[in-house]
Amino acid sequence: WSQVVSEAEKIVGYPTSFMSLRCLLSDELSNIAMQVRKLVGTKHPLLDTARGFVYDSRNNLQMRGLVVLLISKAAGPSTTELSFQHDMVSGIYSSQRSLAEITELIHTAFLVHRGIVNIGELKSCDGPLKDMQFGNKMAVLSGDFLLANACTSLAQLQNTKVVELISSAIGDLVQGIYYENSKSSEENCLTDDIGISRWKEQVFLSHSALLAKSCQAAMELAKHSAEIQDMAFQYGKHMSMSHKLHSDLQPFVKESSSDTMAFSLNSAPVILHQEFRGREAWLKQIREVNKTLDNCARLKPPHTHRCACVFQQLQEAIKAGKGVTSAIDLCRCHGNRALAALERFPPSEARDALANIVYAVTRFP
Repeated sequence: WSQVVSEAEKIVGYPTSFMSLRCLLSDELSNIAMQVRKLVGTKHPLLDTARGFVYDSRNNLQMRGLVVLLISKAAGPSTTELSFQHDMVSGIYSSQRSLAEITELIHTAFLVHRGIVNIGELKSCDGPLKDMQFGNKMAVLSGDFLLANACTSLAQLQNTKVVELISSAIGDLVQGIYYENSKSSEENCLTDDIGISRWKEQVFLSHSALLAKSCQAAMELAKHSAEIQDMAFQYGKHMSMSHKLHSDLQPFVKESSSDTMAFSLNSAPVILHQEFRGREAWLKQIREVNKTLDNCARLKPPHTHRCACVFQQLQEAIKAGKGVTSAIDLCRCHGNRALAALERFPPSEARDALANIVYAVTRFP
């Protein structure tokens, strides 16, 4: 994955990890960074988010901007925009590069906002209460700052349709994250009866809408036809869906990991496993897990390894079912639909790079 992204960055002209450098090096954000240092020693999620932007080459947090740049270069200039080719650098319009930055700023803002913790659920080991409250304030303020910068840059593009597209993507993100948070705060969130069709709707809102609509907006900035705009949208949608499925599958397909990887009971393999097993059988299995965990909570620390065994047993049960193979098939299905959308673009190294990104998230051991 890292190699695919590195090669793609060479095609568009520069590492997208430095795409929002102008904003990140501003006086306002430098001051925020200094304030965040006060959280060192606590377990506030904002620290991990900040570290991720600097060190996380494995997950490539800046992937969305890179895809926007690649699809812009793959499409090239439209026949109606030939007179503006002097504004292109490495085959990409300056407005499209600005859009890629805007996409990254919006994604970053929502990542920061996700780092707000529920004060009522804190433990003493998480850190002093006043530090955690301070971290929440910083997450709200810094996320709002990034989002405000993105909206200002969006207005400067002076394209009503692009503003409408990206604004609707922000609305989708809010709706998707609101649903996630409302469910996670419920006592029985582990037994939500979602179903894979509902899962797809939620994942589109919280993970795919921003990239899909940004890809479409990049085509609008170059005045491409409605058909090309739709193909760009389809690539962004299905590539990000396969990316999310690939991420959900990791705890169940990794061969080298000897330890049990954390997994969500609302992830695709688990939801598909539930559909194959039947609702009642799944609820019975979860009740048994919860009962064992309640017993573990009353044990002394030397015996808490039993809790890990419970999760491992549940993970092995899911691996043994049909949910994992079905999720792999679904991942490849979305990948194939993304590749089909690329067929409408002329052959180029940018198109090949977009295809390689799909191949990287649809290969499994």
